[in-house]
Amino acid sequence: MTTGQPVQPVLRAHAEDQYAEELALLAKDDDRPRPPGWKLSPWAVTTYVLGDGDRITPKYIGPRRIVEVAVATLATDRALLLLGVPGTAKTWLSEHLAAAVSGDSTLLVQGTAGTAEEAIRYGWNYARLLAEGPSREALVPSPVMRAMAEGRIARVEELTRMPSDVQDALITVLSEKTLPVPELNEEVQATRGFNVIATANDRDRGVNDLSSALRRRFNTVVLPVPATAEEEVDIVSRRVEQLGRSLELPETLTGLEEIRRVVTVFRELRTGVTEDGRTKVKSPSGTLSTAEAISVITNGVALAAHFGDGVLRPSDVAAGIVGAVVQDPVSDRVVWREYLETVVRERRDWRDFYRACRDAG
Repeated sequence: MTTGQPVQPVLRAHAEDQYAEELALLAKDDDRPRPPGWKLSPWAVTTYVLGDGDRITPKYIGPRRIVEVAVATLATDRALLLLGVPGTAKTWLSEHLAAAVSGDSTLLVQGTAGTAEEAIRYGWNYARLLAEGPSREALVPSPVMRAMAEGRIARVEELTRMPSDVQDALITVLSEKTLPVPELNEEVQATRGFNVIATANDRDRGVNDLSSALRRRFNTVVLPVPATAEEEVDIVSRRVEQLGRSLELPETLTGLEEIRRVVTVFRELRTGVTEDGRTKVKSPSGTLSTAEAISVITNGVALAAHFGDGVLRPSDVAAGIVGAVVQDPVSDRVVWREYLETVVRERRDWRDFYRACRDAG
């Protein structure tokens, strides 16, 4: 039924929709061998993820070899586990890999402490089950089952947050490439192109270790934090610009100076030593990841655009930094005040930043 109202654009398009033009461009010029069921060759998938410096924008900034190993893994019968501390772009990379390989990043299982085995295997439409008994029509396939049947990539986010017995439901899928349905005396066999990308980290609370049997079914690729401050500044700048366009924020003069300050603060507190290596500092309880730096700057851009003069200033990012650093109101506040007084205060060109952070705290 037509309501007469204009269709509102989605807040965040899936990777295959947002970058459809780039994927089509790569597919048109891609004459390299493609594994069965793949939309692009491994070389073109890697180019899509890392960019070509011209028409293809980089989606992930990091060592090329890491992406090559991840793509090569998906071309084999081994599943891929992206492991890293929070904020290292595990989810972001898994989405873009799935979009480039199978043209669909939506076959997703979100791992939580409450994730049930049905999310990996299948469930039932209980109304039909009670009325008709077990049947194909009453069966509700999981994203993993659909990926097997359609020859696509299934994504499992935060694998280690799932209960161990739910994790182990993947073992048969990954080793035998089949999913039994005993109620129907049937099985679903994986078609070519099927694979699994899982993400996990072992830094957060409430994680469940993977069994050795399950871990053996994965090829693990560890995603590092950005190696240098300049690399992290580049990542933050690109993502803030993309988010600004997506959210249609008013145009704001986003100075690299403020981004560099936020990145420097996060890196120093994260590593426990100042940039010049001369002063040791205490680390707070939070991770202070690149993703959190992006959030702080994006919030600052919104403040500058809607409540300031359109120029990103220290006062726009100060509250966000304090909120990111001070997760524990007791211990983290002590760490932050000590860092502010012993490090930030001593930097002559950071005096406006120091005052803004002190007032925000």
